Amino acid sequence: MINQAPTSLLSLTVAPAQVLRGSQSLALSVEAIAHLGDRPLVVGGNRTLASLAPQLQTLLEQQQLTSSLVSYSPDCSEGSLASLRAAVSEHQADVIIGIGGGKALDTAKLLAHQCHLSIVTIPTSAATCAAWTALSNIYSDQGAFEYDVSLNRCPNLLVLDYSLIETAPQRTLVAGIGDALAKWYEASVSSGADSATLIIAAVQQARVLRDILMQKSAEALQEPGSAVWREVVDATVLLAGVIGGLGGAQCRTVAAHAIHNGLTHLPAAHDALHGEKVAYGILVQLRLEEMLQGNQLAAAARQQLHSFYTEIGLPQTLDDLGLGNITLAELRQAAEVACRENSDIHHLPFPVTPEQLMAAMVSTTTPVGDSQIKNIPSLGELGELRELG
Repeated sequence: MINQAPTSLLSLTVAPAQVLRGSQSLALSVEAIAHLGDRPLVVGGNRTLASLAPQLQTLLEQQQLTSSLVSYSPDCSEGSLASLRAAVSEHQADVIIGIGGGKALDTAKLLAHQCHLSIVTIPTSAATCAAWTALSNIYSDQGAFEYDVSLNRCPNLLVLDYSLIETAPQRTLVAGIGDALAKWYEASVSSGADSATLIIAAVQQARVLRDILMQKSAEALQEPGSAVWREVVDATVLLAGVIGGLGGAQCRTVAAHAIHNGLTHLPAAHDALHGEKVAYGILVQLRLEEMLQGNQLAAAARQQLHSFYTEIGLPQTLDDLGLGNITLAELRQAAEVACRENSDIHHLPFPVTPEQLMAAMVSTTTPVGDSQIKNIPSLGELGELRELG
C-alpha cells in the first residue's frame, strides 16, 4: 500500500449553476425559475417591489407559480432575516427570488441558505457583483457593516436583464466600476506569493478586469445600452464574481473593502453607494502602501486612478463622499472599525494602525512621492490631521 500525505480539502463556489443574460431576459427566464419551485418568495427593497411587482407577478402567474412579495427593509440585518424566515414559513416557499441591488440580493441569498432553498438573483443595477457570489454581508438595522457570511453555493440562477439594468441611474454603474476595480488592487495584494494555479488565474483575471474597465468605461457611460456598455456591465456583475469564485477567500478583499466597512458606521456616509466607498478605499490602500512601504508602483497607480476617477466621476476624497464635515472622532471611529482584529485590512503585508489609516484617509490626493507620514500623534482637531496628510 502506498502511503499518501493528507491533503487539505479545497471547496470553491465558483459560479451560478445557470446564467441567463440579454435584453428582456427576465421575461424569458420564468420557465427556468419554474424548474426550481412552484411557490417563490420574492425579496426586494420597497422601491424595487413597488415598480417591478406587477410585471414580475404577471410573468410568474403565466407559469402557474404562486408568489408572495416581501421587503427586506430596513437592511440586510439579522432582524430582517428573522422576519423573512417567518415569511418563508407562512408562504410555504420552495424557492427564493432576490431582485434589486446588492443588499436585496445578499439578503435573499442568505435567506435561501438558511432555509435550504434554491435562489434566483435578478440584479436591477450593475452596482455590485452580489448577483453572482456565494457571500452575503450583514449590516445593523442602521446600515453599519457587522460581518460577512460565506454561503455553500452560488445562486441556482442569475438573470441579467440588460433592459432592466439600463433603467437604473448611471451612478450605479459608475459605482459598480469602482467596486469591480478593487478586485485587482486587493487580489494582487491578498494573494501574496501564492503559486496555486487557481489563485494565479484569479489574479490575472483581475488584471484583465481592470484593463477592460479602464479602457471601456468612459465610452460605455456615454452610450447606455450599446455593445460596449454591455461589456462593462458584464465585467462588473459577472467577471468580478468569477474572480472571487476562483480565488476564494484568499483572493478577495484587503484595505479598500475594510475602509468601506468602517465608513458604514458613519450615518453621514450612508448616502454614498457601496462601490463609491470602495473606490475611495482603493486610493486609501494605495496611499498606505506608498506611505508605509515607500511603494512607488502604488504611487503611480494612485496617480493613474485619479485621472480615471475624474473622467468617470468616482469619489477621490472624503469631501467627494459627502464627508467633508466629519469630526476627528468620527474619522477615528471609521478607522478603528476598519482596523479591527479580524478586518481584511490585515491582509496588507505590513501592519496598519488607526492613526496611520486616518492620515491616509485625508491624504488620498497628496502629490505622488510625498510619503513622509509614518506615525500620527494624538490630535485634537481634524484640520491638523489634514495638514499632516
